[in-house]
Amino acid sequence: MLRRAYQYFTTQEKILWCASVGAILLSFFLLEGTQYLTLAASLIGVTSLLFNAKGNPIGQALTVVFSLFYGYISYACAYYGEMITYLGMTAPMALLALISWLRHPFQGNRAQVQVNRISRREHGFMWLLTAAVTAGFYFILRALGTASLLPSTISVTTSFLAVYLTFRRSPLYALGYAANDVVLIVLWLLAARTDRGYLAVVVCFAAFLANDLYGFLNWRRMEEKQAQTCQKCA
Repeated sequence: MLRRAYQYFTTQEKILWCASVGAILLSFFLLEGTQYLTLAASLIGVTSLLFNAKGNPIGQALTVVFSLFYGYISYACAYYGEMITYLGMTAPMALLALISWLRHPFQGNRAQVQVNRISRREHGFMWLLTAAVTAGFYFILRALGTASLLPSTISVTTSFLAVYLTFRRSPLYALGYAANDVVLIVLWLLAARTDRGYLAVVVCFAAFLANDLYGFLNWRRMEEKQAQTCQKCA
């Protein structure tokens, strides 16, 4: 089983995963971290991104687990926006995305989802829905006394775009998550001013950013290859 998993990933993907895990572990132990739940969440998260980059539904299952861990960590840091976003939106949407990906395998291959291209009309609907979600969350987060209200609200915006596009099987999902990674790097840098241990979370999301950018490029390649395969079969 481990051998099949090893052969499943390209050399480039193995290097990316090893570099990401290495950076997370190094930062955690150099900073004498004690938040082992944060470390576990980071390792689960970066692994989920590699599977997502290949369009494999396993990635969405791991995203659900990561969301539960990260929601608890955010609660402990009074980042209620992150907690509500991940427990109330990212985790449920990742579960729906898992179902969607399993229902739309590419030519029967359950290890790779059928890439989808959404229309301009749906793009318009998505942005209207995103604006409504952002406005609603802003007032909820303000009422809860959320720390770093503005970046927390922006994180909701980018997270919603990412989960919506993931559910719809669009390559743009990875850019949504990349934008969210940038916001979260800023958010946890603010938290690290009072607790250096949170710098490990910053490194985690920097690794996530690299993986999400790779995911976007790989989904574009998948989209092209799937189109070519369908043309040959036609």
